[in-house]
Amino acid sequence: MAQKSLKKGFTTGAAASGAVKAALIRLLTGTAPKEVEIVFLGSGTRTVAVHQVHCLTKNSCEAVIIKDAGDDPDITHKALIGARVTLTPGDGLQVIISGGIGVGRVTKPGLEIAVGEPAINPGPRQMIMEAVQTVYDTLAPEQTHQVAVTVFVPRGEDLAKKTLNARLGIMGGISILGTTGVVTPMSHDAYIATIRAGIRVAAAEHIADLVFTTGRRSERHAMGLFPQFSEEAFIQTGDFFQAAIQEALDQPFISRIIYTVFFGKAVKMALGYAHTHAARSGMALHTLADWAQTVTGSRTLADQIAHANTARHAFSYIYPDYPDVIRHVGQKIQENAGSFAGHKLAIRVIILDFDGRVVWDSNERDQQTEVG
Repeated sequence: MAQKSLKKGFTTGAAASGAVKAALIRLLTGTAPKEVEIVFLGSGTRTVAVHQVHCLTKNSCEAVIIKDAGDDPDITHKALIGARVTLTPGDGLQVIISGGIGVGRVTKPGLEIAVGEPAINPGPRQMIMEAVQTVYDTLAPEQTHQVAVTVFVPRGEDLAKKTLNARLGIMGGISILGTTGVVTPMSHDAYIATIRAGIRVAAAEHIADLVFTTGRRSERHAMGLFPQFSEEAFIQTGDFFQAAIQEALDQPFISRIIYTVFFGKAVKMALGYAHTHAARSGMALHTLADWAQTVTGSRTLADQIAHANTARHAFSYIYPDYPDVIRHVGQKIQENAGSFAGHKLAIRVIILDFDGRVVWDSNERDQQTEVG
């Protein structure tokens, strides 16, 4: 049976442009639309329902769109994204975009938006501008106004707590995001964009050494190892081994990456996978078994690893009796990371056991001064 295709959604930026369109149509025609057409950047359109239109004065209306992320696991799925549109007389059509409640404000350099500005990215700004122009071209080609747009997200501050916005210097709410306006389910683009933003903020703060981890848990342990590092130095890279390193290469100020990872993820990185997805676990254990036999000469150990259920299970056979196997894994990670970096970055690797204790550090001679 054919696999069901995943439903695409639309971004917070696309939702904001739809809300602007709905509010503006109400102001220019006196009738609130039940739905509006979102025009995506590049190509494509989508008709979406208008959740609410509310007028404050004869020259100011608010509209709300419910953001639909499709089948993507997005924290803003079903969030209310709104826009207040206020018209005043003007020479020609002018659009001023600002952020209201629930939209974060940029407080650190390095992002696409300048410090002090609302966190409404260039793509959404362009979609809003084009939405305004389309409505005037269609409904009021002879009219000229200054169009003041205030984007708001009623639960934006609460939603932001589930993101890395605060670390990136986006305070008070979520970012209004989107490159094209379309959300592709399970797309890598959004995660890589978050990695890129974190690295850019770190570089703007003149942080030369970054600590890469694969998630919140490994990051928590890494922060304990490096309490002298600022929060901006820690970057959660997820499964994106190669892509994260290449993003760091784009920032000349960055000179070293310290990869701090649990043993299970370390094995996949040692295999050289650019993207270390969990589906490759079986292959990883068989290769680990081969390495174990080569390093230790123990057929018994190799068989135990090859028949282990998980990396944690395999680790129980390896540690603490066979530290050379862990060293081999760590050195492979260094080699692969160095290759991904074109040997332009210093790479340090720290492998953690499943309780977060250091079991191998490529920089062992400096452990006493840098770790613990």
